Amino acid sequence: MPDSTTPAAVLALHYWAGAGHEFNALRPLLPAGTTLLAPDLPGFGAQGAPMGFDYSVGAYADWVATFIAEQKLTDYVLVGHSLGGKVALALAATRPAGLRRLVLLSPSPPSPEPISDDNRAASLAAYGKPVEAEKTFHTITEAALPAAVHQQIVADNLRSDHVAWDAWLLGGSLEDLTALMGEIAVPCHLLVGADDRAIPAAAQRQQTLPLLPPGTQLTEVPGAGHLLPYEAPAAVAAAIAG
Repeated sequence: MPDSTTPAAVLALHYWAGAGHEFNALRPLLPAGTTLLAPDLPGFGAQGAPMGFDYSVGAYADWVATFIAEQKLTDYVLVGHSLGGKVALALAATRPAGLRRLVLLSPSPPSPEPISDDNRAASLAAYGKPVEAEKTFHTITEAALPAAVHQQIVADNLRSDHVAWDAWLLGGSLEDLTALMGEIAVPCHLLVGADDRAIPAAAQRQQTLPLLPPGTQLTEVPGAGHLLPYEAPAAVAAAIAG
């Protein structure tokens, strides 16, 4: 059984063009008795979007809130990676019952994500192209990864729903949630890969850390890029365990 400092569950939200199985390597590293839930978010992995879903950050946060209710989670740590980080911030700002802590992994900042117009246009044009998915893999990772993981990351990119892909680039990543951040009332821990080229540590220091509760720890993970659950699962598990 978990002790009094260990949450009963961990709910982990994946990155844009990823899927929930990115957190699988964490399972054996978490404290005994901890349940890890890592759903595919609408439009990614195997998860279709509900009728009328608009792919906004708020819509994703509402979807996760429904998932929490369905799973009857009453004591959990919320982990958000990249897109999932921005969604986790929006959800945490609603002060959901049972939320114990927030762990942010290279999150999309609460302010508009720092993506140049050229990079945004290139990402829009890259949808569904295997060569571009390979380029993205090498851009967002730094640590050496097994071939099977490499293939999984590329495959997840290529099976993303086109509407979800475009909606994040043209909408969700540009949303400004800064006015909501003062509502977050749980301890937070911010992790970023020291070699993250997608959202560098400097951007997290400028755009994310100042808006989190006082005392929030920022950890730069040596030798890691943007995909921390794949590249540095031990560091992520340690942050979750507190």
